[in-house]
Amino acid sequence: MPVTPELSSRSAVAEPVEQVAEPRFTDIATAHRMLAPLMDAIAAVGGPHCEVVLHDLSRRDLERSVYAIVNGHVSGRSVGGPSTNLGAEVLRDESLDHNAFGYRGRTADGRELISSSVYYRDHDGRILAALCINRDLSPTQNAMAALAALLPESTAEASDAPHELVAPDVTSVLEDMISEAITATGKIPSAMTKADRIEVLRLLEDRGAFHIKRAAEKVSARLGVSRVTTYGYLDEVRRG
Repeated sequence: MPVTPELSSRSAVAEPVEQVAEPRFTDIATAHRMLAPLMDAIAAVGGPHCEVVLHDLSRRDLERSVYAIVNGHVSGRSVGGPSTNLGAEVLRDESLDHNAFGYRGRTADGRELISSSVYYRDHDGRILAALCINRDLSPTQNAMAALAALLPESTAEASDAPHELVAPDVTSVLEDMISEAITATGKIPSAMTKADRIEVLRLLEDRGAFHIKRAAEKVSARLGVSRVTTYGYLDEVRRG
């Protein structure tokens, strides 16, 4: 059937794209009711090596933020488990858009992950929840390594360095953050000057480490200084 001029001209005009408002929730229970089917759908497609986690950030308790989880064996976490170092960074400045897609992470036992995180807010704009997807890459990497062993040369390129630690306890997350900050100075704690120690505190403050309970105590022990000294350094960092 020939197309009439009226239909032809109408089809050539693009329909305006309506902006979809960001979903906001009253509380974590409401968020879970809405997101639970999505979590199950993602896990069903991703398979047993795909972990899907809903974090409750409304209470600002990073030690027990896991509200719901599917395939928790990937990271060794369960309901009531901890957040990650990224959770601490998010709470440090809630005004930013922290959604991140396809970034690299790793588990406490060294397995590489590819991850995405989406953050949801309450009606006042405060971050309420995080929906995180972590896919364990080790089965695929092991299969690729087995295939590569059959080839004369490997042409695989190095992947991006992981920048998130997903562990079953928040102490491991904090210890990893402290280790990275110390390594960044290029010195061992016993050889550090005051400026070096302040730099460690600055790096940890920038990453939101002090949102984790007992962070100052752990930092003091690693740097070999008193908690009073650590708090003094932290005050200097925060004063700029």
